[in-house]
Amino acid sequence: MGNTDHMSHEITHRVIATNGVNLQVTESGDPKGPCVILSHGFPESAYSWRHQMGFLADAGFHVLAPDQRGYGFSSSPKNVTDYGIENLTGDLVGLLDATGHDDATFVGHDWGSLVVWEAGRLHPSRVNAICGVSVPFTPWPMKPTELFKMMFTDRFFYMLYFQEVGPAESELEADIRNTMHQFLWAISGAMYKPGPTDFSELPPMEGSGFLDMFKDVPAHLPTWLTQDDLDHYVKQFTNSGFFGPVSWYRNLDANYEVLKDIPIERISMPTFFIGGDKDVVIAPRLDTLDAVNGLTPNYKGSVIIPGAGHWTQQEMPDEFNAALMGFLQTL
Repeated sequence: MGNTDHMSHEITHRVIATNGVNLQVTESGDPKGPCVILSHGFPESAYSWRHQMGFLADAGFHVLAPDQRGYGFSSSPKNVTDYGIENLTGDLVGLLDATGHDDATFVGHDWGSLVVWEAGRLHPSRVNAICGVSVPFTPWPMKPTELFKMMFTDRFFYMLYFQEVGPAESELEADIRNTMHQFLWAISGAMYKPGPTDFSELPPMEGSGFLDMFKDVPAHLPTWLTQDDLDHYVKQFTNSGFFGPVSWYRNLDANYEVLKDIPIERISMPTFFIGGDKDVVIAPRLDTLDAVNGLTPNYKGSVIIPGAGHWTQQEMPDEFNAALMGFLQTL
């Protein structure tokens, strides 16, 4: 795995007021160039795009990567309803307004992937193209929490555990360094173990918390994560806590209500997908990805990176950047 660091363009940080919140934004490249917005996942921040900022700037793009609402040193609204999909997409569109761009290519990882797919549905005139990473386009057939209860019955599922305010925050904030170490290791490619694909075959989980899902995580760091990297994440989550990040999940049902009657055909711009074949989120269903992503009418295909786990662009930045640039060059 290479370490993609490009230093010819300065990487800067500033606060941008957008959609009623202040977002800490990492920025690089020529402000007159075409814009790329990078939307991070859970539990991450703009720092998860550290290997992409300079690379994209060197290619001529103006790159904006926010710490999204609830994360890091950006605003953390106090109401669960403030973290719904209209606000999450509106924040990103507001960055375009603040920087003078008519539109941008939206690239999102994990939760950020859900946000950029739906930015295309809610704000099609502002979205030039979409690249989802790790999480494919997800048109829910019913309220997500009802679907999860049907799928998992009495088994633990973290998205249901996250619905109640309090327990998840208490668990994840008790030892933030341990939380981040465990999570970043546990669903990386190096820890991937194929398991049952049928939910009815899953064994009952021991324990009743989020971190109980993770077993046998090494004490040392994975090769793609330095001590400075971990320190950076710990500092950010020590400041923000986990109420905001977990509240994104608390809006799944509300998001469904917002989106259910908006035609998928509004996502008419070019779309693309990048994933890893050792990403626990998609590895059991790699053969279905093109079908669900292809529900968007201008889907251009996917690249699946061998050996990459869930933290795709951090674990294998060179391979990721090559795949992303292959898509960007078609636009």
